[in-house]
Amino acid sequence: MAGTIVLTLPDWFSDHLRGFADPLDSPEARMDLVLSLAQRNVDEGSGGPFAAGVFDEQGGLIAAGVNLVVPSLAPVAHAEIVAIAHAGQTLGSWQVGLAGGYELTSSTEPCAMCLGAVPWSGVKRLVCGASDSDARAVGFDEGHKPADWVEHLTSIGIEVQRDVRRQAAVAVLQAYAAGGGAIYNGANSEEARPDA
Repeated sequence: MAGTIVLTLPDWFSDHLRGFADPLDSPEARMDLVLSLAQRNVDEGSGGPFAAGVFDEQGGLIAAGVNLVVPSLAPVAHAEIVAIAHAGQTLGSWQVGLAGGYELTSSTEPCAMCLGAVPWSGVKRLVCGASDSDARAVGFDEGHKPADWVEHLTSIGIEVQRDVRRQAAVAVLQAYAAGGGAIYNGANSEEARPDA
């Protein structure tokens, strides 16, 4: 049994980020960067149609991630998880939130797993593009999430902004599905069960 787990960002990733001004001073500008990563991940065939970024209070990019589930053979390698892990590595701390009031911008609302990671990441703001229902519409099982997840995050001090560039985010999901991209759901998910 191997003793190392490695998540490797695609070869194009760093060069792609160089094309963006820093800081990005609006949620829309930050979402545009994240959506460009998601679309590039689809175009390059390097993973699923999801991306996320961790930004500082001035809109500077701290770290980003794309979905690496299929190429890494890691079911937990969702874009938000990768971005949060990348932020910890970049900042040199597992306590990402202690370094500032960071924002997590995600191309799609978080699935059940990634929703759990949001408070633990320490971010103070979550910005979402496509909705949970948009991801489900192309076949992804987002897992069981409480109906009041936005209210819960707000109650613990995490601001949530939804539907930022939603149509553009939906277009990335739809392009991936239309192009025959793998719709990966766990064996126990509702989508994976023949009787669902």
